[in-house]
Order: sequence, then structure tokens, then C-alpha cells
Amino acid sequence: MIRNNVRWMAIVAAVTALACSAGVAQAAQCGSSPAGFEAWKESFAGEAKGQGIGATAIAALMQTNYASATIAADRSQHSFSLSLDQFLAKRGATTIVARGRSLKQSHAAMFASIEQRYGVPPGPLIAIWGMETGFGSQRGNQNMLSSIATLAYDCRRPEFFTEQLYAALKLIDRGALSGSTRGSMHGEVGQTQFMPKNILAYGTGNLDVAANALSSTANFLRAHGWRAGAGYQPGEANFAAIQAWNAAQVYQKAIALMGRQIDGEGTAATR
Repeated sequence: MIRNNVRWMAIVAAVTALACSAGVAQAAQCGSSPAGFEAWKESFAGEAKGQGIGATAIAALMQTNYASATIAADRSQHSFSLSLDQFLAKRGATTIVARGRSLKQSHAAMFASIEQRYGVPPGPLIAIWGMETGFGSQRGNQNMLSSIATLAYDCRRPEFFTEQLYAALKLIDRGALSGSTRGSMHGEVGQTQFMPKNILAYGTGNLDVAANALSSTANFLRAHGWRAGAGYQPGEANFAAIQAWNAAQVYQKAIALMGRQIDGEGTAATR
């Protein structure tokens, strides 16, 4: 009896291993060129259906194209390796601070409402707004879904962008985004450039509307530990929330610096 049980367990283990290996073989495989993208879409669509993604989003996925410009941009993010002074000059920090101070005054009621609700002052929000899209003037003209699908297929960071792709598909199913939504190179959308997963978690409305985008940004920062009244320079309590917004150290320091200059009286683009 013991010998039979051992034999039976071995058979079950072998069948289970075979089933698992078949599942892996059928899973969507990453690639590094356009050649496998169409096959990958077919495979991923099957997985997405199994995860409850609806027909509208699946149809939008199947219409995506391999985004060569996105791959090129993903391989050449050189500005984040600049010094802080070089980065500030390249991004036009002096202009962002000057315009930001003006917007802080002209939209005082909006920023007061956001600060009352989320505890985030105008400076860092305006700095992010200016840095990300030039205050809404440069939101990108790439097909959002094609960009994210391409990066989910690409072997460089498939795990991260697969999560973003599922979030984008859910938003399309809900009608919050569509297969024709335009955004930046990595699929960011709106006035402060939200990725789909963050839209699901922190979005407060149509992010092409400045008030919604800024409220959503403040909601993100609060969710990542922002404390009303605490400082946000490097080493201070709220700097960690800025770090959560963008992983590049030079970007984080630039936002903190410009935010302080917009909120206070510091000279633009100087430390």
C-alpha cells in the first residue's frame, strides 16, 4: 500500500509539473524587436480575458502597434545623469519658477482648496506640473496603449509595464481612457503625467483638467506619507513622498528646490 501511494504521488507530481510547464509555454513571451509583437498580443489577450478584461479593452489592445519611438526613448534617458545645475538649466527651471509663482497667485483659491484637503502646499505641485508638461502645454502625442503594450512586451522591464497595461485595460473597460488616448513616451497621461496604475489608485477625475491632475498629484503625495506642515527638502519629512513620485535623484532635488522657490522667496534655479 505504501509503495502504491508513493507511485501515485509521483504520477500526480509529474502531471502537475507538465501542466505548469504547459502554462509557462503558453504565457506571453517578451521580446526585443517588433518581430514577435503580434504573437505576443494574441497570447497576452488570452491571459487578459482570463483575468476578466472585457471585449472593449481587448479590441483596443489588438489595435496597438509596436512603438519604436517609445523603445528609443526608454533606452536614452540621459538627462537624469546630469548634475542638478545642468538638469535645472536643461529643464528650464527659471521659467518654471517664474510662471509657477504667477499661477500660484492667479489660482490661489484652487491651491488653497487642495492644500486644505490633502495638506500639500502649492510649490511642489506647481513644480511637478511645470516639469512634467510645461503646465499642460506638452502632454505628449503618442498612443498611450501602444506605448505601454510595447513596454510590457519588451524584455527590459516587463513586470512593471505588465501591471501598467492591465491597469490601462481596466480604465478602458470603465470608459475613463480609450484606445486612442494620447500621452507621453512611456504611456503617461494628463497634466501631471500619471501612469495607469496610479490613475486607478489616486486619480480624482479627468487628468487633462488641471484641477483634477493637481488634486490627484496631491492625493498621491499624501498616500506616500506627506504630512501637512512638514518640510519637503532633502532630509525633511516630506521628501520621501517626492521620491515616490519619481525615482531619479536629480528630479527629486529639482522638484524640492523649485517648490521652495515658488512657495517662498528663493532666487529661481539657485541652490
